[in-house]
Amino acid sequence: MVENKKILVVDDDKSLQEVLKIKLTNEGFEVAAASNGKDGLEKALKEHPDLILLDLIMPEMTGQEVLTELHKDSWGKTAPVIILTNVSDPIKMAQTEEQSVGNATLFDYVIKSDSSLDKVVEKIKQKLGG
Repeated sequence: MVENKKILVVDDDKSLQEVLKIKLTNEGFEVAAASNGKDGLEKALKEHPDLILLDLIMPEMTGQEVLTELHKDSWGKTAPVIILTNVSDPIKMAQTEEQSVGNATLFDYVIKSDSSLDKVVEKIKQKLGG
């Protein structure tokens, strides 16, 4: 059941943010967005979304820094996150996973260039158990 599930999209690519907002809203999700890591972290800690879609390479604060800060918070330690990235380097992704402070089950990723919007939605639904 995805109704009333809130997704926070943290990505500095405005066009991707808009497309995701439209697609996810049409799928029944409530969607919030932030254009940089710092704003994304603040929104996440304030609004406690059901899932965070997080870009790695952003201004103000990287996705890895957001993950590190999230895991310092009692709610953030268990917040489900899907990394949305163009980084397809397995070493870089392993470093990001390592920085997720042992919460690998809460961490997943989608390579933007290899995934359709439908695949992103499918991954979100799987992560939320729906």
